[in-house]
Amino acid sequence: MGRYTLHISLLLLAFVLTGCGGPSAAELAANKSVTLTVWRVFDDGDTMDSIMGDYRAIHPNVSFSYRELRFEEYEDELLRAFAEGEGPDIFSIHNTWIGEYESLINPLPSSVSIPYCETRGTIKKETICVIQEEPTISERALRNDYVDVVAEDVIRSYTTSRNAEEKDRIFGLPLAVDSLALFYNRDLLNAAGIPEAPTTWTKFQEDVTALTSIGTNDEIRQSGAALGTSENVERAFDIVSILMMQNGTEMSDSRGRAVFSAGDDEGLLATQAVRFYTDFANPLKAVYTWNEDMDDSFDAFTNGSTAFFLGYSYHYDLIRTANEKINLAVAPLPQIEGGKTVNYANYWVETVAKSSNNEDWAWDFIEFAASEERVTDYLSAANKPTALRALINTQLEDEVLSVFAGQTLTADSWYRGDDVSVAEEAFLDLIDAYLAGEDQERALREAQNKVNQSI
Repeated sequence: MGRYTLHISLLLLAFVLTGCGGPSAAELAANKSVTLTVWRVFDDGDTMDSIMGDYRAIHPNVSFSYRELRFEEYEDELLRAFAEGEGPDIFSIHNTWIGEYESLINPLPSSVSIPYCETRGTIKKETICVIQEEPTISERALRNDYVDVVAEDVIRSYTTSRNAEEKDRIFGLPLAVDSLALFYNRDLLNAAGIPEAPTTWTKFQEDVTALTSIGTNDEIRQSGAALGTSENVERAFDIVSILMMQNGTEMSDSRGRAVFSAGDDEGLLATQAVRFYTDFANPLKAVYTWNEDMDDSFDAFTNGSTAFFLGYSYHYDLIRTANEKINLAVAPLPQIEGGKTVNYANYWVETVAKSSNNEDWAWDFIEFAASEERVTDYLSAANKPTALRALINTQLEDEVLSVFAGQTLTADSWYRGDDVSVAEEAFLDLIDAYLAGEDQERALREAQNKVNQSI
């Protein structure tokens, strides 16, 4: 990950492509104008200005056209642009979208050819240009440098043609890795005599019961947690997924097919997890604290209607913007007491379009931006948790990001299909089926079948 600190010494060792009779091939390449088009979501250009400026300082022939798109329009705009031959060189995709966009991605090559120029001499200045063949990050280095979930998501089998041998290739690199955590309203916990956030789901249930107030007409006056339903809980798919995973459910097999309902053990574990979730919206249960008539979970949390909210690091600033007076705190995601610690990863990776005419430049910039030396500028500007192992300890000193940085080593994900929206809809239907009292085994099996239709 530190190859950008070695350019000066490497230049001295490189073969100098100079000669008489005009500029060399290296000089032509170094002076050819290149514009890298970058499309991303959620981050405005300011978050990348420092990194792009540093890259241009090394490669003044490169400029950037940066576009931030709204999440709601991003996929439609991206697919339209690619269909019309106007797609970006570099674009962001969610870690669960890699299968869906695989055919549009040019995976990371084993090396890139990049021109460099260096001015030498004191009295007589001479510019020496070379074309440098640089190895890119290997799979082994990726596994060593990044938290485990990254390699699990971005390394995929790839073949250039139907008859060619399949090989594992890297399909993108992240600048950050987020994970699901527990946000809470400290004032509400204080009023209920709860001194600290729960670390286990058993304690979480106890706290939710203490925080919940039910009126004489069975209306929820004060909710303990925004959990239990499908449509008005943000990232319900993620929450149910992590409950299954923490409970030991095998979510998918080696081929990527969903198997959470495949056997008696898996079905039981998954059923327990979904039932745990829906109990919070079941009026017959002691933990009843939420229903479909409540506001959206984010709104309910920011207006003080509920005490606990499960969200990601990006929610912190959104909550502060919505209600600057809330006595906000963040804690690690609760775990099953005595069980293996498992957290849920949610992040974006930067990748290069197959249609790009600047493949080497694009991948070189992504590696540059993701390197330990440079990505800190982005993480500070965007206020996001790191994907690199080497930066975790530094972020553990941060008041807010420490929670998220502390979870990345145990963060995991599971969906490997081609259309995550199908899987998410299947899980929302599963939640509704449980709440409606339908046959749970059949509902779980139907959810699995729906997910596998997108694989």
